[in-house]
Amino acid sequence: MTPVERRASFSLATIFALRMLGLFLILPVFAIEAGKYPGGDDPALVGLAMGIYGLTQALLQFPFGMASDRLGRKRVIVFGMVIFAIGSFVAALAPSLTWLAIGRALQGAGAVSAAVTALLADQTRDEVRTKSMALVGASIGLMFALSLVVAPLLVAYTGLAGLFALTGGLALVGIAVVIWWVPPEPRQHKNLPRGRLLEVLRLPALLRLNLGVFVLHAVQLAMWMAVPALLVQAGLSREHHWWVYLPAVLASFFVMGATLFPLEKRGYLRAVFLSAVGLIGAVQVGFLAVASSGAPGVGALAVLLFVFFCGFNVLEASQPSMVSRVAPAHVRGAAMGVYNTLQSLGLFAGGVMGGWLVKQVGAQGLFAACAGAMLLWLLVAWPMRAPAAHASGLASKAG
Repeated sequence: MTPVERRASFSLATIFALRMLGLFLILPVFAIEAGKYPGGDDPALVGLAMGIYGLTQALLQFPFGMASDRLGRKRVIVFGMVIFAIGSFVAALAPSLTWLAIGRALQGAGAVSAAVTALLADQTRDEVRTKSMALVGASIGLMFALSLVVAPLLVAYTGLAGLFALTGGLALVGIAVVIWWVPPEPRQHKNLPRGRLLEVLRLPALLRLNLGVFVLHAVQLAMWMAVPALLVQAGLSREHHWWVYLPAVLASFFVMGATLFPLEKRGYLRAVFLSAVGLIGAVQVGFLAVASSGAPGVGALAVLLFVFFCGFNVLEASQPSMVSRVAPAHVRGAAMGVYNTLQSLGLFAGGVMGGWLVKQVGAQGLFAACAGAMLLWLLVAWPMRAPAAHASGLASKAG
């Protein structure tokens, strides 16, 4: 990477890390702590409060992405981070589950992911973009691992309100990073012709990737409505769940580095991508078997989570890179907006449907549904072709 590419990659990865750390700190404790609020005794309502963040993200990702094409990436990112911070502080002051959901909805309204990833694509070449996206993915994964360790400790002293207040503070730090560390954004995208939504939606390669990110994040969030309970059932107390999560996440990064980058250089990106989708589907079947056994073991759950994160990290690094390479340059922000909209819809669907499935059919039904969703994705993704380098000029040939 050039010095500008390194600066862009690290600074934008830091923005994602600060934002996602706040969100991930909530994830492992939300279902438990939300039960202490008025109305928190209904798993479906708790799932709605968790997932509504994804709904408002979905509604605003595309407008934010389009706005970044026209008004500039950094301006849109700062505006979105301000809204995210406000939502965090509203949730910190929430007296009930309803107000907690309102705060989560406002957090989601700070929909900056499309603008951030579009800016990263603007500032990196095609041949190093997957590495840049992988750095972002690694920062998110590390924040997830860190949150699993510190969230149970912090919530014991600050409660859920304290975690939301910390999330708001991290968002303010992220604004400072955008203003003073992120390199000046390229101006050439403002001189390109304005694209239309139809141009983004008519490319089969983008449609496959958009469906994929929806399924991936729906499955990811739905899992966490059942996995913590399985670990408790296996005899591992909640404050020790990080003993399983942290090694699984960290080890999966080494697997991603040893497989994705060298195999992509050799022209095997399609094989790696489809294998990752299949692995996550197999993990859901494994969880279904463990949940059906009635006696889950910590070792089996640890192996399943390790395999899940191996597949998840590969897909998190490769999918946005592929979107940025397939999409024409003048609609890159819009394409990332659509992509992130489907990602956010997946988070919303995962939270809502995950809570409903656990309530109606239990963990076995949840994992069966997740396995079916992954199989559908694998079938849709099978005809894919990996985009060539400098694919923005070849978008019409991809897919």
